[in-house]
Amino acid sequence: MARRGGFPGGGMGGNMGAMMKQAQKMQAELAKAQDEIKEMEFTGTSGGGMVRATALGDQTIKEIVIDPDAVDPEDVEMLQDMVCAAVNEALRGIQEASAQRMNAVTGGISIPGLM
Repeated sequence: MARRGGFPGGGMGGNMGAMMKQAQKMQAELAKAQDEIKEMEFTGTSGGGMVRATALGDQTIKEIVIDPDAVDPEDVEMLQDMVCAAVNEALRGIQEASAQRMNAVTGGISIPGLM
C-alpha cells in the first residue's frame, strides 16, 4: 500500500489545515485579549495608601494621587520612593493580568515573542 506524502494516513494535509485554523483562531483570541487589557485600569498604592498610581493596560500612567500628608519638604526622597513603588505595583498588575489572560487563551502553552 502506497503512502501519500510519505506519512501514514495519507499525509498531513487535513491535519495541517485544522492546525492552521486553530492557530488563526488563537491569534484572534490573543489579539482580542490584548485589546481588552489595554482598556483596563490598574492601581498601585504605597505608604499605606498615601500615594496611588493608576496605569492603563497599555502601560501608560493615567494618574498619580498624593495625599498632602505624604509631602514632607525635609524628606522628598521618601515621597519619590513611594511614587515609584505605587507605579511599579500598578505595572505589575498589568503584567499579572496579561499573563493570566494569555494563559487562559493559550492553555498554558508558551509562545515565544508573545509577551
